[in-house]
Amino acid sequence: MNEMFDGFDHTQFQDEVTRRWGADAYARGAAWWEGKSDVERAAWQGDLVERTRAWIDLATSGADPSGDEAQALAARHVTWLRSIPGTPAADPVAVKAYVVGLAGMYAADPRFAANYGGDEGADFVRRALEHYAETQL
Repeated sequence: MNEMFDGFDHTQFQDEVTRRWGADAYARGAAWWEGKSDVERAAWQGDLVERTRAWIDLATSGADPSGDEAQALAARHVTWLRSIPGTPAADPVAVKAYVVGLAGMYAADPRFAANYGGDEGADFVRRALEHYAETQL
C-alpha cells in the first residue's frame, strides 16, 4: 500500500469522473488537487493511506460495521469525502446518495476493493458506510 500513490496521475480518471459526475466535477477536483503544494498532497495521501489501513484492520478484526469504532471511521471517511471539491459530498441533499453509491462502488469495483484488502474488506467498508449514511446523513 505504500506504493498506492507513487506516480499518482489524477488525469487518468478524467473520462470516468466526467461520465459519472460531469465535467464540472472533474474540473473542480482537478483544480483543487493541482492547487495543493507537494507537502499538502503528501499529507492528504498519507491520511488516505492511514485511513485505508484502519479500514483493513477493522475489517479483519471481526468488528461490527455498525459498531462504534467502524462508525467513527465512517464519519472520518465522510468528512474526507466532503473535503474534496466538486463532489456531491458537499451538498447536504445529495451526500447520502453519494456516500451509499461510493460504498457500493468500493465493493463492486475490483480496483476499489483491492484498496480495502479485497472483497471482504470492501464489503465491510460498504456496510459501515451504508449504516452511517442511514443513521447520520
